[in-house]
Amino acid sequence: QVELAESGGGLVQPGGSLRLSCGFLGNIFSTYLMGWYRQAPGKQRELVARIDGGGGTNYADSAKGRFTISRDNLKNTVYLQMDSLIPEDTAVYYCNAFSVRSRNNYWGQGTQVTVSS
Repeated sequence: QVELAESGGGLVQPGGSLRLSCGFLGNIFSTYLMGWYRQAPGKQRELVARIDGGGGTNYADSAKGRFTISRDNLKNTVYLQMDSLIPEDTAVYYCNAFSVRSRNNYWGQGTQVTVSS
């Protein structure tokens, strides 16, 4: 069983930055594909960015050039650095852990990000 705990959300003005963190507990962190997803009111949950155990990344088009996902395999933590935030980034952001080996999939409880002046 894996537990995920996000932190770092909040209210920020347009153009500002936030850094989300997700702590991973319960298994071998480096074997998991880690991702950040978000869900805005009335919309489906969507992928923001993913990172594999070796540091390979992919991003949604909306995140490219503004967001950076990273991981620290010693601290069992994945990060999402969000810069140049716009109101359309307002959503609940969820951390995800997926094991390619076992196909197990885990979600954090989510953290609210609000971009508003």
